[in-house]
Amino acid sequence: MNILVLIITIAIAFLITVLLSPIFIPFLRRLKFGQSIREEGPKSHMKKKGTPTMGGIMIVLSITITSIIMALRYGDGEVGYELGLLLFVLLGYGLLGFLDDYIKVALKRNLGLTSKQKMLGQLVIAIIFYFILKKQGFPTYIQIPGTDIQWDLGIGYALLIVFMLVGASNAVNLTDGLDGLLAGTAAIAFGAFGILAWYGDPQIDISIFSLAVVGALLGFLVFNAHPAKVFMGDTGSLALGGAIAAVAILAKLEILLVIIGGVFVMETLSVIIQVISFKTTGKRVFKMSPLHHHYELVGWSEWRVVTTFWTMGLVFAALGIYIEVWLG
Repeated sequence: MNILVLIITIAIAFLITVLLSPIFIPFLRRLKFGQSIREEGPKSHMKKKGTPTMGGIMIVLSITITSIIMALRYGDGEVGYELGLLLFVLLGYGLLGFLDDYIKVALKRNLGLTSKQKMLGQLVIAIIFYFILKKQGFPTYIQIPGTDIQWDLGIGYALLIVFMLVGASNAVNLTDGLDGLLAGTAAIAFGAFGILAWYGDPQIDISIFSLAVVGALLGFLVFNAHPAKVFMGDTGSLALGGAIAAVAILAKLEILLVIIGGVFVMETLSVIIQVISFKTTGKRVFKMSPLHHHYELVGWSEWRVVTTFWTMGLVFAALGIYIEVWLG
């Protein structure tokens, strides 16, 4: 697959999002689909109240349209099972996030779906994903990056898939707390997976999908960078989280997800550490979790936090590519 195809994929997704946004953002504003802000959050965020949310719809549409167009043109001339699975996860988790957002902004229930409802939806999608893979005879081994060491997990691979999809969707969702933070870090992570899927024996559909995500997110950043004119909401963050786990699984880069998605791992660990510390000692390790809020309360500007996390994302992505390509 020519590198020009990858560039075209990014460009098409970018243009679709950029062209959709000026139409879609005023539409969300007219529907009064504005962001609600938690009272316990940083006070500086109160000025964001009412900013249109559910912009993830534009991201999901752009990814879907671009992936199908490019796969039909430069793939095998059809939507193969890998791309079909990626779109299933993207749309499935996107729909779950949409329901959560809709309950928050339209029904004015600030917490959206209950944790049990959201978890049930995440589990159902993950289990369906696993059974489709099983029907396709998908290998159940995992491999240590940069080595030839493999372990066949057998039925344990099902548990790994469920853990990855549910865990990644929640981890990415936690990262969506500042203008442009998730869009930038996710674009970097998907870009790394797109490169790795293209390198060596190309996995065309996976690479096209990953780079369609990059293009869509870069287009979204035009309107989501500080000061944000629109937020992606759970519609976008849950979809992206499920999708990046699905990409890692289908590309057989399961362990590398922890490295390339290092920012998401750090955000999640900060929440876990905070909860455990408070429940066991009554003390907080961080001023607030997830981690990006801690740095805000320390006194960093929002833009400084975001650019620092983007830089960390680039380091993690470069490390993942180095391990797989140069050490493999």
